[in-house]
Amino acid sequence: MKREERQQSIVNLLVESKTVDLDDLADRFTVSKMTIHRDLDDLEHAGVLRKIRGGATIDAGTQFESDFRIRERQGHEAKLSMARKAIQLVEPGMTVMVNDGSMAAVLGEMLVQKRPLTLITNNAAVMERLKSESGITLIALGGIYSPKFNAFLGVVTEEALFRLRADIAFISTPAVSGKIAYHMDDNVVRAKRAMMSSSTRKCLLVNHQRIGHTALHVMADLADFDAVITDSPLEAAVQEEFDRQGITLTIASTQDLT
Repeated sequence: MKREERQQSIVNLLVESKTVDLDDLADRFTVSKMTIHRDLDDLEHAGVLRKIRGGATIDAGTQFESDFRIRERQGHEAKLSMARKAIQLVEPGMTVMVNDGSMAAVLGEMLVQKRPLTLITNNAAVMERLKSESGITLIALGGIYSPKFNAFLGVVTEEALFRLRADIAFISTPAVSGKIAYHMDDNVVRAKRAMMSSSTRKCLLVNHQRIGHTALHVMADLADFDAVITDSPLEAAVQEEFDRQGITLTIASTQDLT
């Protein structure tokens, strides 16, 4: 097996199980542990995974978020349920902002149901999907392209956002703890904040598995959002904490898809 094929197989295993073991990989591919170490180093350098003792994982850490190509293959039903709940906040004729991320990409595709709309986004997946759709006025934000996030980021993106206004912004986050939403990347944080500043209403989208986790950068207080949507009921203790903080969660159950 060629190195590229082996590394793709490692990625596929990570999508299935989130964590891989060094010894198991060496046995599976009949190569040395050093070869697997090099494969994991290559994939870590590309931002696909993070190495841990004895293997690797795609689970988010305080400074790590997996590559967009990994995230777009995970939790599709949860994303669909949250997107369906989120578009209930949209009416035809609105100007809508959608940020980076695989969750936002699913939402972006659904927005055609609410046309005519003006859509402002830095999400390359949304741009590609909607660039030819009638009834959608697409404002594609420029900037420095990030393959890891499949989005445009940086000063050019932020300056463009400061000159635009929207009725609602849909913001996703990989980590929420207490009353705070977090993110691992400072460029992504600045773009999300710029969208929030330029929108009348703000909606936060977060997978329930990401609640109770932190990341390197504080992005926003949950009180800054008009709506917070997640995909599944939380444990009682976690829900009680949100209730004490006065944060209302909207649960978009995957059962709604049946």
